[in-house]
Amino acid sequence: MNIKFNDVLELFELVNFGSPFDHEGYICKESGRTYFYSEFGDNEEELPDDINDEKYLTIPHKNELNLGNNLAFDFTLEYLPTEYEKVRSMFNRKGAYARFKSLLESAGKIEEWYKFDAKHTEDALREWCTEQGII
Repeated sequence: MNIKFNDVLELFELVNFGSPFDHEGYICKESGRTYFYSEFGDNEEELPDDINDEKYLTIPHKNELNLGNNLAFDFTLEYLPTEYEKVRSMFNRKGAYARFKSLLESAGKIEEWYKFDAKHTEDALREWCTEQGII
């Protein structure tokens, strides 16, 4: 299959923007062509009629790659271990990521978070691509 990792990463980021499952992304295993669909319209083209066939891979949601709350918890254990219980309790209510990022900013760790998040996202997505046989 002829597809670049950066194209997969870009599609993954689009799919995972906003609320879970508002957006969908697909890769054709035969051509490497990518497709994107949003519940909010602005779709440049229609999805193929056979999009549910086995010849298409569905781009995973970040939670499927263990990149949701667990990533925040892992970061906290490594960079702010004394705040771990506080962060765990943050994620029991709505608005957790806003509070988490506020905590990171006040602790001077926001840049480390963005680097940590980007590295772990890329690593997990590369592993997924390898498992799917697309890279």
